[in-house]
Amino acid sequence: MTINSDWGEWWVREELDGSSVSGVSMWYLGVTGVAIRTPETTLYIDPYFSTERDREYVARMPPVPMEPQWADACDAVFCTHDHRDHFWPPSFGPLLEGEDASVHAPAECYENHDVSAISDDQQEIAEPGDSYEIGDLTVHVRGGNDPDADGSVTYVLEHEAGTIFHGGDNRPCEAFDEIGAEFDIDLGTLAYGTVGRLERDGEVVRRKLYNSTDDVIEAANALEIDRLVPTHWRRWRSIQADPGALSAAAGTFEYPHVIETVEVGDRLRLGRPGVVPPTHLGGE
Repeated sequence: MTINSDWGEWWVREELDGSSVSGVSMWYLGVTGVAIRTPETTLYIDPYFSTERDREYVARMPPVPMEPQWADACDAVFCTHDHRDHFWPPSFGPLLEGEDASVHAPAECYENHDVSAISDDQQEIAEPGDSYEIGDLTVHVRGGNDPDADGSVTYVLEHEAGTIFHGGDNRPCEAFDEIGAEFDIDLGTLAYGTVGRLERDGEVVRRKLYNSTDDVIEAANALEIDRLVPTHWRRWRSIQADPGALSAAAGTFEYPHVIETVEVGDRLRLGRPGVVPPTHLGGE
């Protein structure tokens, strides 16, 4: 399976791999995918670099910023659930090649996809309650609720600089309250979407996909997220939402304190609020 980056190699060379890092930085890859770097560690969560359509009416809108074989380093990949835009071996397989690294994902991911190109010793089943020490990051696996997935988890990443929550496509659930009580989350991602117009048997039907505006605010308050990053909100044609509505909806709630809207290639840093767009310059 061939992956063709819309941007060529400049972004991964000059921005993702070329930037200096102190503390923790997170780059947005599109859909819910992120790359997270510290001075010691590089992780990918839900990387998806395909430009192919899953269905005729569902096309990826943003660019593909890189091809995975271009990455300089990868210490681990974590995937939240079995949907192709979160767990797709052609996207994460090249990240693992030549590295002492594994992919961590729910068992259903391996059952529902062809992972024959991934060695057995690089396949780790992630279950709620698991924890992994990856360099200077501790990654905790916790529960979630994605009614459209066969199996789904969330991740909490701890570093001395702060804590990141990655929600995948999960919706409000009891696990979110438990996570909010257990961790002090500085930065968190939640999938934000809308009711999608989908074609079924020649007819257009409407179905809820991802979190609604109210769902996102409910989840952010259960998790007690300080800085919220909505994802997925304009990833697919006909399945989009307006992140500006989140600010209005959050006005009477304690959380989130800040909502930061990102586009593909943007960088976020723990302890330094604000979105840093690609500049070609790298560095701090």
